[in-house]
Amino acid sequence: HFLSKNKVEKGIMTLVDEERQHQLINALTSQKTPVKRNCGGSACNSIVAASSFGSKTFYSGKVADDWEGDFFVKDLKTAGVDFHNVAASKGTTGKCLVMITQDAERTLNTFLGVSIDISFQEVDTKSLENSKWLYMEGYLVTDKARTDVAINAMAYAKQKGVKTSLSLSDPYVVKVFSESLKSVIGEGIDLLFCNTDEARRFTGTHTVEAAANVLKQYAKTFVITRGPGGSLTYDGHQLIHTPGVSTNAVDTNGAGDMFAGSFLYAISSGHDYAWAARFANAAAALV
Repeated sequence: HFLSKNKVEKGIMTLVDEERQHQLINALTSQKTPVKRNCGGSACNSIVAASSFGSKTFYSGKVADDWEGDFFVKDLKTAGVDFHNVAASKGTTGKCLVMITQDAERTLNTFLGVSIDISFQEVDTKSLENSKWLYMEGYLVTDKARTDVAINAMAYAKQKGVKTSLSLSDPYVVKVFSESLKSVIGEGIDLLFCNTDEARRFTGTHTVEAAANVLKQYAKTFVITRGPGGSLTYDGHQLIHTPGVSTNAVDTNGAGDMFAGSFLYAISSGHDYAWAARFANAAAALV
């Protein structure tokens, strides 16, 4: 009801300006909707997840010298994530308004703030060189400057022998920015994360099985998450069907991020893809 009344498209991420986001926040608080504040962002959520299981992690991003920026950095520190290159700049820290409906679906309205000005200099190349994996969110491709940062970071990682992974992030991103995503992938990446809807849209197919065949052109390995249906994982040799973990869904926000973070933790700790998929399904069900 709130979403339709305020002309918010349900179940996807929409980019908004600061004024529009304030309008929605005011409308929510005026009807006494409970509000919670966390440091977030898709890749950040995944990095925090990997860190919580014991991975040594590093996060590259951009915040402003304001209350939210300070909150973000403190939250990351508490989560045990290294972030020493996240320097505060002038402007406003980006915020994502996450609205959870009774069916547990998440709807995102995002104001990018200073994160729109991220450049390759925000990428700590020394930390990247010393990493096993680079993980990026597909949300980066919603404008050209950030797409270029993603392309350069991918190229740098490949040059240094660091494995590359990407999440397609959101059906809207795939629908509108498919070519930009393909330019970030370039000649191929090591691991791609997506859900069923994103996989079908990205490949222009109608079934998960058909999508899986096409995804092999873009990634050496991949995972297609299927919500309660578990996941379909390609480990470079075979497709692995992993059943979902029974759960009473109250809020699906962050489940995909948790899946990616816990999956990356598992494979970087030496587990195989089948084990990683079971572990990540269980972790995502707990979000």
